[in-house]
Amino acid sequence: MSALVIGLPSKGRLQEQATAYLRDAGLVVKQTAREYRATLAGQPDIEVKLLSSADIVSALGSGELHLGVTGEDLLRDTLPDMDSQVALLQPLGFGFADVVVAVPNAWIDVSTMADLDDVCSAFHVRHHKRLRIATKYTGLTRNFFAAHGIVDYRIVESLGATEGAPASGTAEAIVDITTTGATLAANDLKILDDGVILKSQAQLSASLKARWDDAALAAAGRLTTRIAARELARGSHILRLRIEIASDEIVDMLVRDADCTLLSGPAQGNRTGEHAILCPREKLMTALKVLRARGVHNAVTVHQADYAFVESNPMLAKLKAALAK
Repeated sequence: MSALVIGLPSKGRLQEQATAYLRDAGLVVKQTAREYRATLAGQPDIEVKLLSSADIVSALGSGELHLGVTGEDLLRDTLPDMDSQVALLQPLGFGFADVVVAVPNAWIDVSTMADLDDVCSAFHVRHHKRLRIATKYTGLTRNFFAAHGIVDYRIVESLGATEGAPASGTAEAIVDITTTGATLAANDLKILDDGVILKSQAQLSASLKARWDDAALAAAGRLTTRIAARELARGSHILRLRIEIASDEIVDMLVRDADCTLLSGPAQGNRTGEHAILCPREKLMTALKVLRARGVHNAVTVHQADYAFVESNPMLAKLKAALAK
């Protein structure tokens, strides 16, 4: 029996992106002879189930899966009080979609949720019925509208192309996902200024209802250590340089001002010599400015690593913290 069970999307663009993401971290998904089952090469204690996104959410909520890859929008919409059932360990950088409130462009005086509240109230008085909101995201919609104090509306569950509901007369406004906004614009709809409910993407998520014994935690640790090392390398540079003056203060400043990490330095007892420093990509010029200001004028070479293994594993730390609550 596998120590750890992970759910991956079974088809479509999300499956391609999930398997490519894992492959980039050296974790190759191999489908088995059994339908909707797969393995991770070199990870015999991890079982992979290939499921629909909705089934992954359900299985995470029930504890049938330890880990799963699916959209945050589905998790938050489907699971009541999601944070007590699932921990989001790592955003994966694909499957982007914004969940938004959109209304017809013809509503020229409606640009905020407060304006929509006024429209809902007036609609109720005039027509003696509530304004209809078409959506597949019933949970997110109810929570977001409640947070804005809107009560004079009713949800029409959408089974097809939600963006067409106002034009077809089945609803007055919608809550739907969008990536570029082009489909909404094509249907003569606009997003309210404060109508972005959630900026979603695919997440590596952990079930807090699953049985997390020592074997499962150990397998999750090995899996996430590799992913975390790839994520850190992807977002970092390795700076290699020779520091000819006392280096302790300079390294401390790089850590403090540029979020750098010292990977290696000169032999014990020496305060000058070759250094390898891990630097976040966005802080590269900050780090260079610190070095030059402190009198380091030697050449600094910048390298890209495939993996950057450090002592901490933020994903496993998140999991253990969530399980401890």
